[in-house]
Formats: sequence, structure tokens, C-alpha cells
Amino acid sequence: MAFTHFQRLFSRSSGILAHITSLPCRFGIGDMGPSAYQFVDFLHAARQRLWQVLPLTPTGYGNSPYYSYSAMAGNFLLISPDMLKQQGYLSDDDIASIPSFPDQRVDFARVIPYKMSLLEKAFTHFTQRASSTDKAEFERFCAENSSWLPDFALFVALKNGKYHGEPWNTWSKADRMREPNAMNAARKQYAHLIELHTFLQYEFRKQWKALRSYANSKGIALVGDIPIFVAYDSADVWSRKKEFRLDANGLPTHVAGVPPDYFSATGQLWGNPHYNWEHMEHDNFSWWSNRFHQCFELYDIVRIDHFRGFQAFWEVPYGMPNAMKGKWVLAPGRKLFQTMKERFGDLPVIAEDLGLITPEVTALRKEFGMPGMKILQFGYESGDPTDPFLPHNYEPDCVTYTGTHDNDTTLGWFRSCTHERKRNVLEYLRASNEHEVVWEMIRAAYFSTAMYAIIPLQDILCLDTEHRMNFPGKADGNWEYRLLPHQLEETHASTLAKLARLSNRLEPVEKQPITLESTL
Repeated sequence: MAFTHFQRLFSRSSGILAHITSLPCRFGIGDMGPSAYQFVDFLHAARQRLWQVLPLTPTGYGNSPYYSYSAMAGNFLLISPDMLKQQGYLSDDDIASIPSFPDQRVDFARVIPYKMSLLEKAFTHFTQRASSTDKAEFERFCAENSSWLPDFALFVALKNGKYHGEPWNTWSKADRMREPNAMNAARKQYAHLIELHTFLQYEFRKQWKALRSYANSKGIALVGDIPIFVAYDSADVWSRKKEFRLDANGLPTHVAGVPPDYFSATGQLWGNPHYNWEHMEHDNFSWWSNRFHQCFELYDIVRIDHFRGFQAFWEVPYGMPNAMKGKWVLAPGRKLFQTMKERFGDLPVIAEDLGLITPEVTALRKEFGMPGMKILQFGYESGDPTDPFLPHNYEPDCVTYTGTHDNDTTLGWFRSCTHERKRNVLEYLRASNEHEVVWEMIRAAYFSTAMYAIIPLQDILCLDTEHRMNFPGKADGNWEYRLLPHQLEETHASTLAKLARLSNRLEPVEKQPITLESTL
């Protein structure tokens, strides 16, 4: 019997977690250009079927993809100048003098103004040289995204052009509250910036669509990542205030976080505004419907960060110094996902269900057929053979990782383990040294009953703590990791391909021999 698209997506598979920004690129940050296509070729040669990335939305505070000023837009930093050159929007002269950027990390302070200068040139050339077909395609994109794109472009134009990056709650009352006369005046005064950022969204979506199509043609599904909450200083909150719990002045009444636990005596105060679920439900969850539509346009599978917040969320009164004085409030997750299922059909969603998970959260996840998550690093703390994060205790409806973007690399994690935990790890994995630990843990993920086994790129390369993607609680130096050119080799591809074959994580029907077409 032929596999449906949904069955194929949720069949036994393996893949790699690597954000676009981490790929090699002469422009200082990984993008959707040649190295992204080469990475797809590597995945294809390694018999992998999944490529998981971090959120593709514009980055905000600390360059974090989880703190974006839009839940709908794409990150302009991922636009490839090489692809713009192919389209005739940049010339050889435009990219002749590339600054000397570091190879092993993203220097955001230098990359952002440089890439912005190239993108502004590309926009100018687009307005001058675009064919009638391209202009019609651009107009069609604008029309198809009219529910969020005009507000987003206006928000960025005001934020950057008038207020020099200041958060919207510090703007004049007329701009803060979107008074019609002020908005009409801003559209005229900042028309160029609005058109620029509209074009960047068009180009981002065009390049991503081409990359996704290429990956899919190689049998590789793209796994995206969306945070459950959005940043307060965002186009979404500014333009859709009724969707959020704000007071008459536009300030949050309650913000998100998690309660005190073993890791923090005062809890974690995230500060994101909570949703006005009553209004959303009355509106048939239209904002969420638009958001999921955008996600399914970008990804084959969507991972939802902090899934438990759809069953119940921790709300803290705005202005509290920490998350201690909060309470659990029920969320209409079942009604939301039922509405989404009625619109989109089966939901190709992974639920990040780590942390304090109740039976009600698990029941919600299972009702809609969403696999949860298991982190192998979590399974060796006590030496308890019943630990749910040990692979012999998995249920099949899960996705296993050695670690995620928030964890240390497996090598770094093992080096930091206590003597007792190291002993537990070595005994369980039957490893004799730290490099064997890394690959035996990868092997354990592959041979587990988990539906998906997804391995961070850094673990495949056996990299240490210096190369981790994010260190929660650390303000600076995150999200900077980059793969070196040619660091991935054919031996990596052949090893992963062998693991995929032995653990039955290949296509249901083999098609043709696969060879390594190019290396990074």
C-alpha cells in the first residue's frame, strides 16, 4: 500500500539538527546559498531523512531565534547574496570586498550591517531590473501574506527608521496605539523602508522555497521550530493587541515563565505576554491559524517549543521580580488543535514535552498524534534503569536526541559529569573513552524504538563545550557556532548511512544507490 505524505513523515527516520546560521559561508553567517544545498547533499549521502533547524524568524535580543520581533516573518540574515547575484540583483562588484569574518563563529555585530548593505543594494536593483514576471510574483506574495506583512513592514520601518531600535512601548502614544492619522503619515514618510522590508520577506520566502524543494527532491523533510510565546517587543503584539493580555496602555497584565523547581528556587521569568485565549477562541483561533499556515509553508514538520503551555501555563503578574508569585491557568489546547486539524488535516507536529509534564499534557499530545521528546543526556543522572530518558524505556511515539540547542555537546556534557554519572554512562553504553561515549550514544538513539533519532551536528563531529549553540542564562556569546568548510567528510556520511540502514531508518522502499555529490 502506498504511503501517504503524513505516513511518510511519521515513519521511522533519522536526521541532523543544524541551524542555517551554522553553515560555512564567506559572508560571515550561514545562509540559504550554496553551502545549504551542499548540506542537503551530505544528508542525502548519509541516508538521512530529516534536517531540523531552529526558528527562521528574525532574531531579537541577544541574537536569539527564540526572541523574535515577528512570529510570521523570515530572518533577512539568511538571505544568500550568491542567490541574489544569480537573479541579477547583485553584481560581482557588489560582493568583491567581503570583510574578513571569523570561520568558527558568527560575529553578529559585523555581519548584520554588512549584509544589510548588500540587501539594500539588491532591493534597489530589484526595483530597477525586475522582470514583469518577477514583479507579478512579488505582488502575488504581498497579497497572499496581507494578514501580517503590511503590519510587520510598518513596525520595522518605525522601529528602525524613527525610533532607532527602541521597543514599541516607548514610542509616542500615537504610534504606540496605532492611531490612524499617525499610521498613514508613517506609511508615507517611511515608504522606502516599508518596501525594502517587504522585498526582503519576499526574497527570504523565495530562497527558502527553493531550498525546501531541493531537500524534498532528495527525500529529506525539513523540521522547523516555533516557540509557543512571542516577544512583547514584536510586530504581532503591537499590531494585534487584542490577541494578548494587555492593559489599556498596551502593557502586559501577566507574563510567561515557569515556577520554582530543582534548577531555580525563584523560577524562570521569561516576560512574554500571555495570550488572550478567550478572545482567540471567540475568533476561532485565527491568529494561530495564520501562524500554523506560515509554518506549514516553511516546514514539513513543526516542533513546538514548551508544548505544555497549551494545556496549562504559568502566569506571573507583570512587574514581579521573579516567577515565584505565579499560578497555573488552564489553556484551551484541545479546542485549538481540533480547530487546526479541521483546517489542515493531520498535524505534522513534534511536541517539546520536557520539564514538568502532567498526565493531562501527555493526553493532549497523544490525542492529536504528536510525538514527544527524549534527551539521552538526561537518562544517566541517577543510574535508575527505569529512567524514562533511557532508550530501553521509550515508547515509539517520541523523538530522541543526544542533546538539543540548549544542552552542552555530548562530549562537553560527559566531561562535566560527576564520577558516578560517568560510570553509569560507560557501563550502559559499554564505552571505554569519551569519544566512544559520543558515538555509542548516537548509536543508542538510532537503535531505540523512537520514531525519529535526530543528532546535533556538533555531536557528529565530537565537538566540546566551546562549540555548543546556546547556554541558557548566559547573555552573550550564544547562537554563534559555525561548521568549518570541509569539516564534514565522507567517513561521517558513510557511518551515519550504515547506522540508518542497520537501525531500519531508511525509506520504506529503496530507490537507488546514493553517492556523496559534494562535501562541505
